[in-house]
Amino acid sequence: MNPSRRLSPHVDDARDHVLGPADAQMTLVEYGSYACPHCRAANEALAALRDRFGERMRYVFRHRPLTDNELARRSAELAERAPPERFWKIHMELMTRSSTLTEEDLAAVAAEQELDPFDAAEADRARARVEADEAGARASGVRFTPTFFINGRRYDGPWDETSLGEAMLGTLGHRVRAAALDFASWGPSAGLLLLLATLMALVLSNSPLGPGFEAFWHRELGISLGDWSFGMSLHHWVNDGLLTIFFLVVGLEIKREFTVGHLANRRSAALPIAAAIGGMVFPALLYLLIIPDGPFARGWGVPMATDTAFAIALIATMGRRVPLELRVFLTAAAIVDDIGAILVVAVFYSDGIVIGYLAAAAAIVAALGCLSRAHVYIVLPYVLVGVALWVCVFAGGLHATLAGVLLALFIPTRPPPNLRALMMQADAILIEEAKHGGEALRHGPSLPALHALDAIHDRLESPADRLLRHAGARSSYVVLPIFALANAGVVLSADVLSGNGALVLAISAGLVLGKPLGLLAASALAVRMGVAEKPGAYSWRQLAGAGSLAGIGFTMSLFIAGQAFPTETDFAAAKLAILSASVTSAVIGTLLLWSAKAPDADESPD
Repeated sequence: MNPSRRLSPHVDDARDHVLGPADAQMTLVEYGSYACPHCRAANEALAALRDRFGERMRYVFRHRPLTDNELARRSAELAERAPPERFWKIHMELMTRSSTLTEEDLAAVAAEQELDPFDAAEADRARARVEADEAGARASGVRFTPTFFINGRRYDGPWDETSLGEAMLGTLGHRVRAAALDFASWGPSAGLLLLLATLMALVLSNSPLGPGFEAFWHRELGISLGDWSFGMSLHHWVNDGLLTIFFLVVGLEIKREFTVGHLANRRSAALPIAAAIGGMVFPALLYLLIIPDGPFARGWGVPMATDTAFAIALIATMGRRVPLELRVFLTAAAIVDDIGAILVVAVFYSDGIVIGYLAAAAAIVAALGCLSRAHVYIVLPYVLVGVALWVCVFAGGLHATLAGVLLALFIPTRPPPNLRALMMQADAILIEEAKHGGEALRHGPSLPALHALDAIHDRLESPADRLLRHAGARSSYVVLPIFALANAGVVLSADVLSGNGALVLAISAGLVLGKPLGLLAASALAVRMGVAEKPGAYSWRQLAGAGSLAGIGFTMSLFIAGQAFPTETDFAAAKLAILSASVTSAVIGTLLLWSAKAPDADESPD
C-alpha cells in the first residue's frame, strides 16, 4: 500500500490530543492550522459530527502550521504550551475567537490562560511537539490543510458534514471508492490486473469454454443507417477502436516527456533514447538473422516492443532495491520504444491505402493544429475532431489506433503561464461568495461565480494533463485488461508449435537476448562516446536487469503479431512465444535487480 495514503504515526492516546474513547468505532484525525480559514470553517462540521456520533467517534487534532506563516506557527506552539488538560479549551478559542486569526487573538488567549511567554523550557517543548506533528504530516503525505484521515486512511473528499459522515460510516459507495484508490495507488496494480486478464484468457481458451470464448470475440457488432452500415468483430473493435485510447495515452506521455518531462533536456534524454534504439534494433536484427526470408519474415517488429505496465510493476514490487533514477530511465526508454513501435506499425503494418481518406485525415490534422495554435484549453473540441480523424485513418488503410497518437501530438501539454493570477482570481471569487453564505434566500454560489470558476478550472490544467488524469487510468485498468482478454488466449498444445519452431525461436531470442543486449550495448556506446552520462545511482548490472525487464513485450508485441500474422496458427505460435519470452525476461530481470549491489563510484562500461 502506498504509505502516502496512510496515517503515520498511528494514533497514540497518551501522546495525541484526543476527544472520544480509545475503543471508538471511528477515528478521525485532522492535520490543521489555526491560521487556515478552511480549518476554521471545517470546525463546525466536526462539532456536528461529534454531536451525531457521540462515543462512537474519536477525534484527533495534529498541527500542520501553514508554511511561511509566522502567526500559524506561533499559534500552534501557544496551544502546546498549556497543560494537556487545557489544550482543547485553547484549541477552540484559537479556532473560533474571530473570523480570521490575529495577533490580538494570540495575546488574548495567552492572557486568559495565564501562559508565561518567557518560560524557555515550555517554549522548547511546544516547538518540539509541533515539529513532530509536522514530520508526521510529511510521512502521511499531507500537502494542505485541513487533511483528514479516517481509521488510518487519508480522506480526499469534500469537508462537509454529510460527506465526512458517509465516509466515516463506511457506506458501500465510499468503501468501493476507497478500495479503488488504494489499489490504483499501489505501484504494481496495473501490471497485476493485466496479468490476471492474461491468465484468465489462457484458462478460458484451454477449458471446455474455449470454443465459445473464441467465438465471442468474433461476433459482429456495428451500426446501420438506411442503406449504410458499418461493423466489425468484437476483436477488431478492441484492437482498432478501444486500443486507440491506449495509443492516445502513450502519445500524451510521449509529448509530455519531450516538452516538460525527463526527455525535455538533451543531456538527460540521451541515455534512454540511445538505449531504446539499441533495444529495438538488436531484437529485429536477431529475428531476421534466424528468419531472413519467407512468410515469417514479416514478424521482425514483434520483439521490438516493451510492455511498460509489466516492467514498471515489477520494479515497483522491489521497492528501494531499485533506485528511482533507474525507474525514470526505464520509463523514458519505454516511451521512446513506444515511438518506434508506433512508427513500425504505421510504415510496415498498414495496407490498402486510400488516398482520399488520408487527404481528409491530413485536413483534420491541420484543424487540430489550428486548435492548438489558438490555445484552446477545452478538451471536448479535441475529442470530437479526434473521432473524425479515427474514421478517416481507419478508412484510409492505416491502422486506426494511429489516430490516437496524432491527436495526442496536438493537445497542449504546458500549463498556462499566468497560473498565479488564475489562483488569485479563484480565491477572490470564493472569498466574495463566502460573504453571502448566511443571507436569506441564498443557497450557494451565484451562477456567474460558478461560470467564472469553471473557466478558471479549464485553464488551471493543460488539456493533456486532464486527459491523462482521466484516460490514463481507463487505459491501464480497463483498455489493457480487455485487450489481454481478447488477444492473449492461446490453446496450449504441441500442434501450435508444429512447423512454427523457427518463429517461436526468433521471437523468444529477440525478446530474451536481443532486448537486454541491445539496450546495454547502446547505453555503453553512448557513454563511451560522451553523448550520454550514466547516473551514479545505479550500476551497469542494474542497467542490465532493466534491459531484461524491457524484454517483456506483451501488449505491443501481441498487437504487432496480430498485424504480422493473419493466419490463426501462426498468430497462436507467436502469442505462445511472446508469453513465454516475457515470463523468462521478467524472471531474469528480477533476479539481476534483486541480487545487484550498490554501484561502485569508479564503475565504468569497460
